[in-house]
This record gives sequence, structure tokens and C-alpha cells, in this order.
Amino acid sequence: MSKIPLVLCAAVFGLPATFAQTVEVDTTHPTNHFVPKETLGAGVDRISVEAIDKDLAPPTLGQTQASGWQPVTYRQNTELAVEAWHWNPQGTWSEAGNKGYFVGLATPNETIRYSYGYGLPRRGFTRNDGTDNVGFSRLTDGDLNTFWKSNPYLTQHFTGESDSLHPQWIVLDLAEVQQVNSIRIAWAEPYAKRYLVQYWSGGDDPIRTPTRGVWQTFLRGTVTDGKGGTETLRVNAEALPIRFVRIWMTESSNTCDADGPADPRNCVGYAIREIYLGTMTGDGAFHDVMRHTPDQEQTTTYCSSVDPWHQESDIGSKTQAQVGFDLFYTSGVTRGLPAMIPVAMLYETPENSANEIAYIEKRGYPISYVEMGEEADGQYMLPEDYAALYLQWATALHKIDPKLKLGGPSFQGVNRDIEVWPDANGKVSWAGRFIDYLKQHGRMGDLAFFSFEHYPLEPCRIPWGSLYEEPQLVTDIMRTWRGDGVPADVPMFITEGNLSSAASETYQDIFAGLWLGDYIGSFLNAGGNGVYFFHYLPLHMEPGCNGSPGTFGMFTINRNYEIQQPLAQFFVAQLINLEWAQPGGGEHQVFAATVDAEDGAGHELVTAYALKRPDGLWSLMLVNRDQQNGYKVRIVFHGAVEQTFHGSVDVATFGSAQYQWHPAQTRFEAHAEQAGGPTVVAYTNGSADPDGPIARTKLNADKNTQFELPAASVTVIRGTISSR
Repeated sequence: MSKIPLVLCAAVFGLPATFAQTVEVDTTHPTNHFVPKETLGAGVDRISVEAIDKDLAPPTLGQTQASGWQPVTYRQNTELAVEAWHWNPQGTWSEAGNKGYFVGLATPNETIRYSYGYGLPRRGFTRNDGTDNVGFSRLTDGDLNTFWKSNPYLTQHFTGESDSLHPQWIVLDLAEVQQVNSIRIAWAEPYAKRYLVQYWSGGDDPIRTPTRGVWQTFLRGTVTDGKGGTETLRVNAEALPIRFVRIWMTESSNTCDADGPADPRNCVGYAIREIYLGTMTGDGAFHDVMRHTPDQEQTTTYCSSVDPWHQESDIGSKTQAQVGFDLFYTSGVTRGLPAMIPVAMLYETPENSANEIAYIEKRGYPISYVEMGEEADGQYMLPEDYAALYLQWATALHKIDPKLKLGGPSFQGVNRDIEVWPDANGKVSWAGRFIDYLKQHGRMGDLAFFSFEHYPLEPCRIPWGSLYEEPQLVTDIMRTWRGDGVPADVPMFITEGNLSSAASETYQDIFAGLWLGDYIGSFLNAGGNGVYFFHYLPLHMEPGCNGSPGTFGMFTINRNYEIQQPLAQFFVAQLINLEWAQPGGGEHQVFAATVDAEDGAGHELVTAYALKRPDGLWSLMLVNRDQQNGYKVRIVFHGAVEQTFHGSVDVATFGSAQYQWHPAQTRFEAHAEQAGGPTVVAYTNGSADPDGPIARTKLNADKNTQFELPAASVTVIRGTISSR
């Protein structure tokens, strides 16, 4: 059947505002199957201490759980801030004076209500995708008493592999093209004996577009006998116009830092106190073009890894916290179901993570899965380095419990394959190289699931037409991971997801609800195994895109964290979890469904997602993404015989007739006592009116029944089918 461009037909032929279309469900074979209490979940992240206390207490928690999301994933945020995680405030340090490498106490003692992150004083990032405007690099802070040091767990002592297989690197971004022919490196201990000094030949950013250029080694940029100390190298006879420079280190001196040889971690990897870049004149004078300052105004640097060494005084803000595991498990937020638990890995020690799992199991708290690290791609870690850590952590964790189901890498929300600088074989796929590493080491059995995040829409640029993109975006990215080598029998989880990484009023609009319906439906239809809504707990409104207030999640709240209004995503979550799916432990089958409704540009105006539930009922979720027009649809089930809904049918609808968001208003007032003075600006948050509830009806259906899909709505239709 050809698809008729309905909007064009309406304009030309004067059709009424409601059109009759056909929904066709292919019942010959399911595309997927799932169990709601294992599959349809939500995530709890690092939030303010005040929010933890209020959100995990009644009545807020009860209202939150009314959304129907079931399993919970605990999100681990300290990795994004380049911090070590003290999941247990009680523990031991590797050195006297409460410094070194911290390991949390595995034996339950005091109740853990909060846990905190500790900044890493050997940090080499000015910023990355998690640390913008938070902290600074020690490589260009102007202080020779501070230094960057690479992660010791990426050295031969811990990996069992040559250091050349895990080169560590520093990238300098001069912000604009500068004339460069020389570099000065003030090494700490240990230093690099073999390294390359390179420049980026390409018009794009080597960090964010790593395949649109090539790293070229300066003519005199190869060092094979580095001596440490402060080395000044004239890497090229003539100055070259350059913006990005890389130091690529492949052999360490393995000399110990000031803490001595008692701990092997002090004696492996690479450490640099300060880097200077610029030109050297004929008289030997060095002219530095970099900015050295302990703040975000310094010359930007990126690094391959960071040593997790720190001290007690490095604790971050105590106003923001990870929920303590005891509070997390006893508050009721998990509903008593096993939870996905993270371990910090990028800036941590395997002993600390192993103790974390031991603590949880000694308490008797159930774990469904363990997610390894957080957004390694956003920390610019090469896949082989992540994989080397992954295997060390897997070994440590499986000593605690061989039955643990481990997975990762918890990619950032991306819509295409993640590419990195090519390896020796020219391969650039991050996921592909990660899988290759596990296979080469005979450890694919340690990957029980593959995880990624999903924030598909560009922040601050979310036109209504973006709704048409979601089903294909989520389907394509899953096909990409499979194409990169993720085995078909390894489950795929979206462990965090929502519209975009930046909240705005779009999150409060009906738009967000329609997107959520398509997101969940298309993910399951494409073979997804677990999906977690973000953010589960209510958060305050905050400045969002284009000056508008916004919040992640399902509610607006007041200053005391009392829920004021449910938002569009709350109601659509109820449709998904309580109407479309049958809550609990029964297996659902997913079937492909199509709707012959397009606009003149080829966009599908209505999407459909079909389930056969364990109670024997068929359930369809239909998303009408047309803002202006409703549709009448006839629903046909194609299998051995053609069938339709028959008898009593439940219909639940939530759309623009049940919910309208009214944006925030800015008022300009002049108080009488301030006559002639400045105008007072009063800012008011937006609100929804009407604000639900879901509209529910019952119909007595037969083969001639047409179901109404109002404009801009999500509708669930549920009942039995028959060929009569």
C-alpha cells in the first residue's frame, strides 16, 4: 500500500481534521521479549544532600514510584568530575597521614547515608566532557610543586603487557594557531625514556574529531633516551603554524616518586610538572606561548589517564553526594528489586571496588548487574586502556563473587559510532577495539552486557520535527554496536537516557512525553534488553537553554522538594509501565507494527508498538506526533489469519487535550517606593494547565471499529483479538 501524504491531502481535498488510517501488526514472529521488572527502570544519580533526604522520604518517593518504573540503576558521577569515590567514608589509606590510595571498609559498620568524591591532585585535564569549569590541570598551572601522573594500573606491572601497548599521552590546545618549534618539559618521577612530540595536521579538533587529521611527529620530535629533569627540545628547525601538540609516551623510567619504592604504584607510569611550548631563537632563548594559571584560563590540556592518588584534604563539595548504599537499599527506592550497581574504575583501585561489592553482599542487598566505570569515551580514554582496566577489575570482582554480571562501557549519549585515533591497523572504532581486546585476551565471558547512554537531541536545538528522528536514531545506534562486534547474545542496556544532556522547558512540554513513548517503544522493538529513565528523583528547576528554566525528570517541586506538578513524562511513564506493559515478572513479546500515515516530507506522523502480554491481552502504544490533526485508525493483526480487536477494549490517552505547558514569564515591575529607580525583574516558573489525568475509556470493539488518536498524544489500546 502506498502511503498518502496526509497534510497535503487535507489542504488540497478539504479533508476533515481527523483522518482514517490503518495500523498493521505482524504477529508471525516477535522482534523481542522482555520482563518489565527487569527491563523498564530508572536511574538515581549524584544530587544535593538536601535532595537525597527529601526525595527518598514519603510522600515524594511514593509519588515518584507511581510512575511505574521498576528496577533502578545507581549512577556513579565522580568519574565525570575526575574524582576518586569514597563509597564508604570509612576505610584505609595506603600511606601515613591519610593520603595515597584509599580502600573503603568492606565490613558493615555504621550506616552509609552519603558518599563523596575526592579531587585528584595529579590531574592532567583542564576540562573534558564531565569537568567543564570544574578544577584545572596541573600541567599548566604554573606550579612546579604540582604534577600530572598517569594511571599506574595501565603499566606492565599491572597489565602484564609492554607499556608500549598502552601509550600514555598529553594533548596541548593553544586555542588558536601559534608559531611553534620548541617544547620544554619539566618531568617529575617517573619520566618518559621514549616519547614522541607531535603536531596535529588537520583542520579539526583531534579530541572531538579524531579521524579528520593526522598526528605528525616533528622532524626532531623523537626521543629514545630521555633523561628526565627539565628537557628543552628544539623539535623543528623552523617554526610551524600549529594549534595542537601531543606528547606520546611509550617507555617509562620506572623511577620512584618522593613516596618511595614501598608501593609499586609510586614507580610506574609517567609524571610531568609543567609544560612550555613556543619558539627558540638562535641565541637559545625560549619564548613560551602558553598560559600558566591554576584555573580554567590556563592553556587547555587533555590526558590519557590520571593517577587516583589523593589525600583526605581533597574532598569535594559536601553539599553534593552520592546516595549511601545503606540508604539507597533501605529507603524503598529499589522496590526490593535487584539494582544495577556501578564501580568506579577510571580513577580508582580494584581493591576499593571489590570491597564495595563485598560490603553490599554482606548487607544482603541484591545486585542485578555491575557497570564498570562511567563514560570512558567522554574522558577521552583509548579503548585498549579501558579494556585493560576492565579485565583487572573483572578479576578482582569475580574473586568476591564469580556470579556477578559485569558490563560497560557506559558510553555517553551518541548517535553514531565513537571514533578514536587509528591503531596500528588503521581501526578507529572505540567499541570495535574494546571488543577486539577482550577477544584477544580470551575474556569475552567477562562482558555480560553492553551499556550506553542515550541523549539523542542536540541541547538547546529541539524543534518539533526532532520527534520524527527518535525511532531511527535508537535503532541505528544499536545496529552500530552490533556491527562493531558486540555479540548477538550480549544484552544491550541504555543505562541512562532522556531528550538531551541539557534541560530546558522542552522537558516540561507535551513534546517530552511523545518522545518518551517513541524512545521506549523503538528501543524494545529494536531488540533492547534494559532501559533506565533519567532522572528518577525530582530536581529543582535550573537555568536551561536560551534562558529558560528546566528540569530533568517527571515533576516540578518547590524549595522544600515537595512535588508541585507531574510533568508530561510522568503521565507517559504511567502509560508505558501500567497500561501498555503488565507490571511484574511476566514475559512480554514485542511485535512489529506500521501505520500508513506520513506528511508530505516522508515523516511518519504516527508510530505504533505492539505487545502480547502475559495475561493474554494484546497492547498497542500509538504515538501521534502531529500537532494539529487527530486520526482514526483501524487496527489489523496479520498472522495465519487476519484478526482485529474484539470485545471489551481499554483505551488510555494522554496528549495535548489533557496537558498543556505554559512557559515561564518574566515580568518587569516598578515599585512605588522606587519611583524613578531601576525596574524590578520578577521571574516566574512555568506551569501546566490542564495537567492530566490520563483519559480512559472502554469500547466494545469489532472488525469495523476505528480508534481515535487525538493530536499530539500517546494512546494505549489493550484487549483480546479475534478473526470474527
